[in-house]
Amino acid sequence: MVPFSVDLKGKTAAVTGGGGVLCSAFASALAECGASVAVLDLNKDAAEAVAETIRKNGGNAEAFACNVLDRKSLEEARDGILKRFGSIDILINGAGGNNPRATTDIETMADYQTSEQPEDAPKLKSFFDLDPDGVSFVFDLNFLGTLLPTQVFAKEMLNRDGVILNISSMNAFRPLTKIPAYSAAKSAVSNFTQWLAVHFAPAGIRVNAIAPGFFSTAQNRALLFRPDGSPTARTGKILDATPMKRLGQPEDLIGALLYLVDNRASGFVTGVVLPVDGGFQSYSGV
Repeated sequence: MVPFSVDLKGKTAAVTGGGGVLCSAFASALAECGASVAVLDLNKDAAEAVAETIRKNGGNAEAFACNVLDRKSLEEARDGILKRFGSIDILINGAGGNNPRATTDIETMADYQTSEQPEDAPKLKSFFDLDPDGVSFVFDLNFLGTLLPTQVFAKEMLNRDGVILNISSMNAFRPLTKIPAYSAAKSAVSNFTQWLAVHFAPAGIRVNAIAPGFFSTAQNRALLFRPDGSPTARTGKILDATPMKRLGQPEDLIGALLYLVDNRASGFVTGVVLPVDGGFQSYSGV
């Protein structure tokens, strides 16, 4: 259920990462407001499940297999969208995520294992053990996975009041322990959002971003919850630093999404990175 009325009839929205937890909610909300929705995901089955749910609820949606790091794949998806819906008016760059190869097991060097520890102690991955290929993958997925779809789809949006919405993260404002590559990559997405806003302003395309706080998704579940479903110590620290004392739910992002894609509501807003974080950015810990 969308939180307020937005009329997107006659618009077509392309949502990358549309098979995921957050972006599937975006796709459903856009469809509920009357937009035709192209659900793009590397996993075609996941995209099709989202599109089918939208259709069952009376919306108009089509699933497309799409690799955001492959220009040919993006171009094929673009051509399919144009053939199916006739236009592309809204682009949600939602594909992204982290990778265990770019994640440390320890938060600071205070936890670093030295030669004084028993030889049979479990090896904890530190900064020195990060896999460069894993770091490159995270950068590519988040930054190039925003740049390439924009290159391919924005050509269809020139001088037509197009809207691009990128998905950044609160990590872009305040880097978190254990996930240096993801934090840095999302910082790049925020900076790129501002660059694109300036670049595309004369062509009538607005570019903004949402920066979610802590939401439970398939990609971060292992950091937030133990196998039995109980919260990890990290989750406890997150909640202690979040004034609203809870994790976000996908529906918490829908108001920001609809505001930023609606040209009537935010027609003079571009280059903004909007936090949706339960107060995390504002809280100093004191």
